[in-house]
Amino acid sequence: MERAHVRAWPALRTAVIEGWLWRASGGGSQRANSVSTIDFIGNDPEAAIDAVEARYRAEGMVPRFQLFDESEPRDLSERLRRRGYRQTEATVTLFKRPITAPIVAPVGDIEARDHPWDAWRSVYLGEITESRRAINTLILDGIQPPARFFGARLDGRLAATALCVIEGGCAVVECVATASSARRRGAGRMVMQALENWAAEQRADWLGLQVVATNAPALGLYEGLGFQPGAHNTFWMPPD
Repeated sequence: MERAHVRAWPALRTAVIEGWLWRASGGGSQRANSVSTIDFIGNDPEAAIDAVEARYRAEGMVPRFQLFDESEPRDLSERLRRRGYRQTEATVTLFKRPITAPIVAPVGDIEARDHPWDAWRSVYLGEITESRRAINTLILDGIQPPARFFGARLDGRLAATALCVIEGGCAVVECVATASSARRRGAGRMVMQALENWAAEQRADWLGLQVVATNAPALGLYEGLGFQPGAHNTFWMPPD
């Protein structure tokens, strides 16, 4: 699932450093501007960290690492801590097995396309921070199939969005957003039900999504839909 998440949200620039995936995109996205540490094939982790730092600083960027429960090498967090790195944001990966038949009959006014359309972009981009909008617009244009963009309408207007990307048997959920004017009216649940039905049709083994660990409303929504926490990610940055 961690590999699927990395591939589902592609950074604008990447490089492989001793097996780690160096990512840079600009803007405020932590994932798209950090090193994914799933694999390490080198013999000298300290030299690899030096290479990561040098590459980011050559780009005028602050080094950032994304660690998860099975990052390689296993003592990477301790190595970073000794260099003065601190943990910043933490996320929880939630898992759910999609069932083989639709969970419910289609509820409400749902639209699904293989690309983001203007109203979809307006809702999603309107609910994220300004520092992420320009870069996320470019990343959305690079999403690879099989993928499906979902929108739920209330009163004839798009109220909620979601994106599902299939990768390696996993259905990765991204870009779940509800317009602030439409909150607490069930649009988020509608769009997630439509997404799960589609994931089941694609014969995905698992649904997965990553949520900021302090986002209690989102965690409550997903747990209410049957998702359960199964893994954790943390981002690490140097003090200066």
